[in-house]
Amino acid sequence: MTFRTAFSSASILLSMALASVGVCGFAQAQSQPPIKILVGAPAGGTTDTMARALAQMLGTQLGRTVVVENRPGAGGNLAADAVAKATPDGNTLLMSFTSHAINASLYPSLPFDPVKDFTPLTMVSTLPSLLVAHPKVPANNVKELIALAKAKPGQMNFAIGALGSSLHMAGDAFKMKSGAYIVNIPYRGTAPAVQDLLAGQVDLMFAAVGNVQSHIKAGKLKALGVTSTKRLPAYPDVPTIGESLPGYESSAWFGLFGPARMSPELVRRLADAARVAVQSPEVRRRIENEGATPVGNSPEEFSRFVESEILRWRVVVQYAGAKPE
Repeated sequence: MTFRTAFSSASILLSMALASVGVCGFAQAQSQPPIKILVGAPAGGTTDTMARALAQMLGTQLGRTVVVENRPGAGGNLAADAVAKATPDGNTLLMSFTSHAINASLYPSLPFDPVKDFTPLTMVSTLPSLLVAHPKVPANNVKELIALAKAKPGQMNFAIGALGSSLHMAGDAFKMKSGAYIVNIPYRGTAPAVQDLLAGQVDLMFAAVGNVQSHIKAGKLKALGVTSTKRLPAYPDVPTIGESLPGYESSAWFGLFGPARMSPELVRRLADAARVAVQSPEVRRRIENEGATPVGNSPEEFSRFVESEILRWRVVVQYAGAKPE
């Protein structure tokens, strides 16, 4: 046997061995069930969009298939309950939102504990909203609005897209801090609320940027303030509400949770993969297209944040006397 023949034979055997290892590894990965991210909101909404923006890149980081499953209902509680009761093996996760903290006080009894039954992994993003008014409202900023509402108690109103939502609570937090009496007008969904606002049937609304930006541009609505602590780059001339009402802030947030009792190693692996995914250019771009800001903090930071949010919204829910739909 010549050296060339022997070398070729050895190369073929080595290639076959490496291929065998690769096939086995691939087969092992394929034999694992997909990781499911449950979303307690309908497809097409912001929470669903955040989950789908994250899923593919998270799967790439973990070498697993990640799918999104929508389980809307009860303000996100149906999906949360399923994750709370899931096996803590990392195969069932939850993309939740601000209502996770609000529901702790809004619902008189829950089938799960919003803190003890979950493992916070990372906050994916935050999303501020805008306080918008119909052009007929004779106020062009938050200071003028508060003065007007106090001069006409109970004569102005807020359109509420969903009772108990973060936007509902944003309005009640505004009333609590300002001392203004503004009536809530509930709707079954954001779309009909925006339509009545455009028609001048209602005066005011807290709305996600994406739901009203075209109407602001067209002059059909006017933006009075933004709920975040900093002005939005897209609206540099719109002050934060906190500039006129110190201490006011109310941004929606979206975060990834697992069930409780996950091993520390699994928590770290999932959290690290999620944070890398959130900071990837593709995912950042999709999040920013929603008007949101990518975050990607640690499990410890996210856990402290969730607990502080539960306490913060409890005060607002008690003030408003809010009830779930």
